Amino acid sequence: MLRTSASRVLDDNDRDEVLALLDTDPVANVFVASRVRTVGLNPSRLGGQMWGFGPRGGLVSLCYSGANLVPVNATRDAVHAFADRARKQGRRCSSIVGPAGAVERMWERLEPHWGSARAIRWAQPVMATGSAPAVEPDPLVRRVRPEEFGILLPACVAMFTEEVGVSPDNGDGGALYRSRVAELIRIGRSYARIEDGKVVFKAEIGAVTPQACQIQGVWVHPDHRGRGHAVAGMAAVVEQALKYFAPLVTLYVNDFNVSARAAYRKVGFREVDTFMSVLF
Repeated sequence: MLRTSASRVLDDNDRDEVLALLDTDPVANVFVASRVRTVGLNPSRLGGQMWGFGPRGGLVSLCYSGANLVPVNATRDAVHAFADRARKQGRRCSSIVGPAGAVERMWERLEPHWGSARAIRWAQPVMATGSAPAVEPDPLVRRVRPEEFGILLPACVAMFTEEVGVSPDNGDGGALYRSRVAELIRIGRSYARIEDGKVVFKAEIGAVTPQACQIQGVWVHPDHRGRGHAVAGMAAVVEQALKYFAPLVTLYVNDFNVSARAAYRKVGFREVDTFMSVLF
């Protein structure tokens, strides 16, 4: 039987094995797989560490430890090993996020040492589609241009604050968040409907692999809610995502956000998994 201490920090020599494991569930693992495919496993480029569990040459579980702590295909023994490693190094992440069962077990072991979380999202349905949108896309939703950064940023900050409960300006004054917003615009993965210099609808494609991509940051200006912008806007983004990025489009949403879940279902998304997030 594998011992709970059988975890190790991985490096670029493990890349092929790591990607093979990540590719067994391209929807659930799209965020971590996108990071590994883009920058590899060197901690200085990855922005954290990748922990592996299992015999060398036979990884069975992973855990990305960076700004987020993300268990991947984590068996019960792997969860124990990853939680022990996280406990020993101290909390460095702003959240634990991933498949609900693994995150719940990890948090059970970490809470006595890390203290209370700021918020816990116990059930976040993971939704996916590989089909053309079931509704007409909004023709005014398009890629955001670099010169529109100043228009988009306030909408991104409002979305983040509304969704997470804190401002992205906390900590480093928002420098890292602004850099990420600008990067997504630069690489053509930021979409919005902009009218009279203001964002009506926006969303980003935050992670991309050859198998799947993940939509994030969906937001409709409060003055324009209830008018169908979320449905038509998401249809436009899905259309673009399937055309330019990957054959599967995915996202995850809070279970209590009934209106968002209904909008995504109208576009053609279906629920395929459940995530959980612990926010600090």
